Amino acid sequence: MLKRLFDIVCSLIGILILSPFLIIIILLVAITSGFPVFYLQTRVGKNNIDFKLFKFRTMKLNADKAGLLTVGGRDSRITSIGYYLRKFKLDELPQLFNVLFGSMSLVGPRPEVRKYVDMYNAEQKKVLSVKPGITDYASIDYINENELLAKSQNPEETYIKEIMPAKLSLNLKYISEAGLGTDLKIIFRTLGKIVGN
Repeated sequence: MLKRLFDIVCSLIGILILSPFLIIIILLVAITSGFPVFYLQTRVGKNNIDFKLFKFRTMKLNADKAGLLTVGGRDSRITSIGYYLRKFKLDELPQLFNVLFGSMSLVGPRPEVRKYVDMYNAEQKKVLSVKPGITDYASIDYINENELLAKSQNPEETYIKEIMPAKLSLNLKYISEAGLGTDLKIIFRTLGKIVGN
């Protein structure tokens, strides 16, 4: 209950404070790469239920048909403004509305697409027992995940066999430590990582 109250208050404050900035991003995306400005992707949430995750669109239209993973910051599918939105994680800001509406939390395991969730083993599926979040331990440790994949001969195999299991272990660590203190620590560490990136 306290976590939900924290999510509502923080997401509302965040949306209100950032609203001028959000409008500027909307205009920049529309001017440089047209509409739609937002990208809605189906992800898997709490209790293995699908939901629509909100993001600013950073790729060319229908780019996801060429693959679900983004490989490197200079992936040819990424738009000019999209590169900078991704670099500073600004494309994730619309997820404050996911938090406000209740499909996500500020802190929690990052939601995955169904294709990869279907590969989880029984232990890994425990991450679906809590609401997904905008940030978590894995988001911090793998903030440059796209660059790691860019160095791989087979990015999807690297993701499935190396990165995804490591991230899920961090997700399970978060669940075992979950609490307001842990959430605040992760939020501040995330902000520090983004600024330092």
